[in-house]
Amino acid sequence: MSVGSDRPVGRRGRRAKPVPRGRRVLRIIGLCLVVLVLGTAGAGWWFYDHLNDNINSVPLDGRGGTEKADSSGRTPVNILVIGSDGRTSEADCRLGGGCSGTGVQSGSNADVELVVHISADRSNATVMSIPRDTMTRIPACRDSATGASTPGYYGQINSALRYGPSCQVATVHQLTGIPVDHFVKLDFAGVVKMSDAVGGVSVCVSDDVYDTYSHLKLAKGDHMLKGVAALEFVRSRHGFGDGSDLGRTLSQHIFLGAVIRKVKSAGTLTDPTAVYRLADAATRAVTVDEGLGSVKKLIALAADVNEVPERRITFVTMQTKPDPEDRDRVVVGEGAESLFTSIADDRSLTPGPGDRTRAGAATDSAEGSTTPEPTATASAVPASGIAVSVENGTGVSGRAAAVAATLTADGFSSGTTAVNAPRPAATTTLTYGPGRWDEARTTAAALGLPASRLREGARDGLTLVIGDDWPSGDRYPGATASPAPADAADEVSHAHASTADQADTCAEVSRYRTVSLDGVALTPSQAYARAGDEPDSAP
Repeated sequence: MSVGSDRPVGRRGRRAKPVPRGRRVLRIIGLCLVVLVLGTAGAGWWFYDHLNDNINSVPLDGRGGTEKADSSGRTPVNILVIGSDGRTSEADCRLGGGCSGTGVQSGSNADVELVVHISADRSNATVMSIPRDTMTRIPACRDSATGASTPGYYGQINSALRYGPSCQVATVHQLTGIPVDHFVKLDFAGVVKMSDAVGGVSVCVSDDVYDTYSHLKLAKGDHMLKGVAALEFVRSRHGFGDGSDLGRTLSQHIFLGAVIRKVKSAGTLTDPTAVYRLADAATRAVTVDEGLGSVKKLIALAADVNEVPERRITFVTMQTKPDPEDRDRVVVGEGAESLFTSIADDRSLTPGPGDRTRAGAATDSAEGSTTPEPTATASAVPASGIAVSVENGTGVSGRAAAVAATLTADGFSSGTTAVNAPRPAATTTLTYGPGRWDEARTTAAALGLPASRLREGARDGLTLVIGDDWPSGDRYPGATASPAPADAADEVSHAHASTADQADTCAEVSRYRTVSLDGVALTPSQAYARAGDEPDSAP
């Protein structure tokens, strides 16, 4: 398709288009794997089949909803990550305990539930924790593997896993309205395998902590956690926050952020031995749906995650309030519906690295304990101070000039220009330079651009490329359905939002008497001081 004319543009020799860093890393990984398998004298098929044979996959029944494609035909990916408390093997009995009277058990609960949303354009991701103590309606379910069934009931959300992963997916979809097309399930042994495979995970704790239930024992400061110590950390619900499952979700976000940084680091992804170790451990550690049930599909998923910058992977916890029928349980709280809608509509919570509003944490409950409120202080820049370079990437003559005229009529700077794009564009994008997020937000609001159309770039200023998805009109098609929001206060309020690039965040040790030692109720720090003979979980 030819690019429509707006103004003569001189031709210059073009340099080869630079390969994005994420793709360079993936090519390096691929090269390392090729060298690895070819160097073993024809063992390539063995390697591939070995990994495929590791994978345990089960079917989903289609009750998780269906993702909506964007105007370019791309679809988001939503995955329910389930941490099972099942003691369904001798290894899980040793790690989780509780099998002394029963031995290996059948059935399990979903003690960890994370909705992982990867945007359609792969520019951002959201990881939302659903506390296991949430009360909701469990739909009618039947587990095709075990035959366990239920006509449906009102109960704790984590209990749906007793009727199979499909039931857990259907329950989360029913509660949130978010389409969920895949799941990944790990048990106790799986967490140990993965933490060992990445060479340990670096975490920080704010004070000395000894959770006498999960057995996590760490001195104040930084630690490299491997194996059982990593499992103790992610399982600890009495060591952090207010001693409830809500506090545990925050420490899990810190752990996951550290895992993401470790796996995305060059040292991990360019080491063939590390890549093999990760691939072998990952395929052994998880159960997935059939849609992810091959090495090829899991590699494609890893590639999608690798495209997302760490600063645009946002962790949040579903807002809750006490269940009026049981103060030890919670129900969906104020703000949760806005968060669900943002994820379902593929709206980013972190569209710009300088936008602290979308990465801010919110005030929360426990006895006056607070974390910083979303600032929302990045005030919109007046239109009169914003000049936009509008480029026509469509086959429609005059599109850039028309949009530029709309902007100047709305009060934007007379320095706004209209030119041809250097190449045709299928989708419209607004690229902003360093420190220009506020200007981009003002421009997007004027034109009705959704947040998914905003991009950060290295060049100064704002460049709006009109794509084939916007062939006519002054406002972006469907602008009323999903405009770029001024801030994310509703979505992240009381959701403890953080991003994966926050390497200096420590897990806050509980100040309350949440643990017991020799029959005495103590704070985790007091328990640490009294248990001097008990070895620490990690140096």
